[in-house]
Amino acid sequence: MQGEIVVQMNNITMEFPGVRALDNVSFETRKGEVHVLLGENGAGKSTLMKILTGVYKQTDGKIFLKGQPYEIKSIKDAEEKGISMIFQELNLVPFLSVAENIFLGREPRIGIQIDWKKVNRDAQTLLDNLGVKINGKTIVKNLTIAQQQMVEISKALSYNPDVIVMDEPTSSLTEREIQELFKTIRDLKNKGVCIVYISHRMEELLEIGDRVTVLRDGQYVGTVNVKETSIDGLIQMMVGRTLNEKFPKECAPVGAKSLEVRNLNQGKRLKNVSFHVNKGEVVGFAGLMGAGRTELMRAIFGADPVDSGEIFVNGEKVTIKSPKDAIKNRIGFLTEDRKHQGLVLKLDVKQNITLSNLEKITKNTAISFSEEKELCDQLVKDLNIKTPALHQKVKFLSGGNQQKVVLAKWIATQSDILIIDEPTRGIDVGAKVEIYKLMNELTKQGATVIMVSSELPEVLGMSDRIYIMHEGKITGELTRQEATQEKVLHFATGGNKK
Repeated sequence: MQGEIVVQMNNITMEFPGVRALDNVSFETRKGEVHVLLGENGAGKSTLMKILTGVYKQTDGKIFLKGQPYEIKSIKDAEEKGISMIFQELNLVPFLSVAENIFLGREPRIGIQIDWKKVNRDAQTLLDNLGVKINGKTIVKNLTIAQQQMVEISKALSYNPDVIVMDEPTSSLTEREIQELFKTIRDLKNKGVCIVYISHRMEELLEIGDRVTVLRDGQYVGTVNVKETSIDGLIQMMVGRTLNEKFPKECAPVGAKSLEVRNLNQGKRLKNVSFHVNKGEVVGFAGLMGAGRTELMRAIFGADPVDSGEIFVNGEKVTIKSPKDAIKNRIGFLTEDRKHQGLVLKLDVKQNITLSNLEKITKNTAISFSEEKELCDQLVKDLNIKTPALHQKVKFLSGGNQQKVVLAKWIATQSDILIIDEPTRGIDVGAKVEIYKLMNELTKQGATVIMVSSELPEVLGMSDRIYIMHEGKITGELTRQEATQEKVLHFATGGNKK
């Protein structure tokens, strides 16, 4: 049952150099409720929660915890006071084990010695309770992004918090893992824990949420009960307008083969994979977690070595042993993990956009800053990247705007073949439509887009053709007209054309 107010944030303002991220925002959450925090990228959701959890100190405004003034000094201080946060960007130490990450800095001890048996046992209990098939002794760098996400969730739960903030917790999870998480959330609600839930997946908000607070451009818009609203109503609150079409697909003229892969093999991960894509197409790759989609794209891009196989670009056989080779063949790759593989967080927006294409803006070994600025100004405008300036460090942008910067980087290289792995992960509904329209523009210009996505509606809504993978093999191919969720899932679970 929902009870008294646990967290009350009054008139919170947060200013960064050149931008006011939050302007007089108020927010409250009650015992035993899931309070959804909703808004477009850059609306201020994560910033508000980072203030609550000690990452930032607000410029103005007051916070109360269980009716008492709440002064927070650090993340650790917040955790000790019963507030935990699962961050959108993973925050794990890759070379430590799962168990070591969960209890890092607060390991149980026997005298002065760490009780490693208890560390491993307690970590395994947390993982098992979440329904996660992960050994607590596994080194984190050997896990998939989805598995690392579940470790982050286990870590947050290990504090037995009164308040838990979940920032895009399901962005890389399978449907089964999502349902396990929802089961845990319901158990926490029954124990009186209050949960602040940030997500762009509208359907799951209606399934798990009790109340929704909407922010827009750093300002408070309103709070509504989930049972008294609809997806269309929430979208209108978020963006100030209606979105009549979630997947604005436009079919472009299909040209000759731009990329062909023949009999690609890579250990146990890829088994005799063959496929082709044409100019002017959006070709979707679907499959369950571990099917080999990302591994295939990394192999094509030269990020991982292959055992055998051939790659043809525009009918010519090419040798791709590194990303540099792929870029020379005008192949771009927007990776699933933008934080670690797509961006240099300490550099600014302008530097990240031009990083893969310095030759274009270099004259006589010197960078032409006027050409660099002209190129970046146009891409920031075209992609509607919300940044106060080109010299803003990219680490200060919202997750969705960081994703747009990665996309801008590959557009700047004029890639003819653009591989996009989870193109709208962590992106709000308004920005998703912008990305889809940009994909339409690219294919109209004769480019090829290969889209890997875990969201079936996205694959069905934007693809001209769909390849489905299972255990490292392509088990099916469907045209846009043939494809249904049932057919895709049939192939994704090991079915074949026969």
